[in-house]
Amino acid sequence: MSVQTAKKRVAILISGRGSNMVSLIEAARAPDYPAEIVLVLANRPDAAGLTRAREAGIPARAIDHKAFSDRTGFDAALQAELDAAGIELIVLAGFMRILTDAFVEAWAGRMINIHPSLLPLFKGTHTHERALEAGVRLHGCTVHYVVPELDAGPIVAQAAVPVLPGDDADALAARVIVQEHRLYPAALALIAGGGAVLDGGRVRLAETEHDAGAALISL
Repeated sequence: MSVQTAKKRVAILISGRGSNMVSLIEAARAPDYPAEIVLVLANRPDAAGLTRAREAGIPARAIDHKAFSDRTGFDAALQAELDAAGIELIVLAGFMRILTDAFVEAWAGRMINIHPSLLPLFKGTHTHERALEAGVRLHGCTVHYVVPELDAGPIVAQAAVPVLPGDDADALAARVIVQEHRLYPAALALIAGGGAVLDGGRVRLAETEHDAGAALISL
């Protein structure tokens, strides 16, 4: 008889509609998924994703960043909620707040983000417009660990899409987000299940996950 490994307790942080959050919640319903989404937090009380999370039966709360005089106070409130829920991994899904270095460092190796470009290309915002301006033939998305430097953490997985003739930013974004919704749940499963580990500032796939890792990159 096999021994069931406890699922990692995950919090998702959002600021808006939470489309990547929904893909993660749906994936986590599978009995063999190694992570459990137990909390959703938003920095905006009007974030539509809060309602979507509650409809899925997940506790969801807003911590309005405007109620705090500085980032440290907001981060402390965030930390209190995470501690109370026994969170082991944080997943940022369209969370549009810059966290303090102290908070990020406290969660080093336990917080991931998805970025709409093939990092290290096009860090920051307006990635689709910048990809079109640069004339790249491939664009995509990246799941990475969060570090104090913006969009610079160790890369877990990537998915690429072609840039097609006649693309505008909206068309390219629509193609990328389809891959985001596939990549993020797969990358979280790798991390929560122990198939991807941080090793000297880079992500190493366990021997049994090499094929899965290759599949992630070629989605």
